[in-house]
Amino acid sequence: MRMTFVRWKSSGMLGLLAVSAMLAMPAQAELSAEELAKMAQNPVGNLISVPFQDNVNLNVGPEKSTQNVLNIQPVIPIDLNADWNIITRTIIPVISQPAFEPWGDRTDGIGDIQFTAFLSPANANGWIWGVGPIVQLPTNSNDQLGNDRWGLGPSFVVLHLAHGDPWVYGALTNNVWSVGSGDDAPYNNFLLQPFFNYNFPGGLYLVSAPVITANWKADDSDRWTVPLGGGVGKIFHLGKLPVNTQFQAFYNVVTPDDGPNWTLRLQVQFMFPK
Repeated sequence: MRMTFVRWKSSGMLGLLAVSAMLAMPAQAELSAEELAKMAQNPVGNLISVPFQDNVNLNVGPEKSTQNVLNIQPVIPIDLNADWNIITRTIIPVISQPAFEPWGDRTDGIGDIQFTAFLSPANANGWIWGVGPIVQLPTNSNDQLGNDRWGLGPSFVVLHLAHGDPWVYGALTNNVWSVGSGDDAPYNNFLLQPFFNYNFPGGLYLVSAPVITANWKADDSDRWTVPLGGGVGKIFHLGKLPVNTQFQAFYNVVTPDDGPNWTLRLQVQFMFPK
C-alpha cells in the first residue's frame, strides 16, 4: 500500500505568487462573516477560492514517523448559463515523506494532481448537488510520491445549506480507477468525506469533516482509514480579503497496519466571492 502524507512546507514561488495575486485583486461586495463561512463550507459554491490545507499524520510506518501533505486546492467556478455552473477543483499535493527504514532519507516533492469538475445548478437552495468526473494525473516528482498511471472516476457531492439555518452538512464522494499501462501497480481508491458545520454569528463555526478512504486493492485488514474528530473555524479579513481558517484533529479508529493513529489538519482559504 502506497502512503502519501505531508508536513507544512512552503511551496516557494507558487505560494508567494498566489497570495500576491489575491491581495492585488479588487475588493468584493460586502457579505457578513456568517455568510462567508457558509460559502466556504459549500464545495460547489459559485466562489473563487484558494485553500491551503495541511495534513499532519502522526506515528506512521514501522519507524512511527510524522508524514505530511500540504494540499493546494484552487477552486474556480465557470458560469455555463443562468441555470448551470461547472465548479472546478484541483488538488496539488506537496509531499514530505519520511523513510520507512532507519537508514533511509526523507523524500520531498509533488504528488499526483487530482482535478474534478462538478456540474451543479446555479440557483439551488436548501439541498444542493454536484456531479462530474475526477481525473488523477501522474505528476509525481518521485516514484515514492505517487503512481505512474492515470486515473479516472466519478465524483458526487450533496449538501444542505439554507438561509437562516446555522447548519451546513452533506457529503462528497469519489472513486478513482487507474487507466492505461505503467510500471506501477494498478489502483482502485475510494473517498468519502461527510461534513457537518454549525455556524455562530461573527464567522465562528464548529466543523467535522473526516476523510474516509478505502484502497480496494489492499487486503481487508489494510483497506480502510476511518477518522473521528473535528474542530473549529473562523472567518478573518486581510484588508477586505476574506480568509477562512480552521483547525481539526482526528483519531483514526480504523487504519492500515502502517497508517497514522492521529491526523491534524490546518487550513487557510483565501476567498473571492462574486
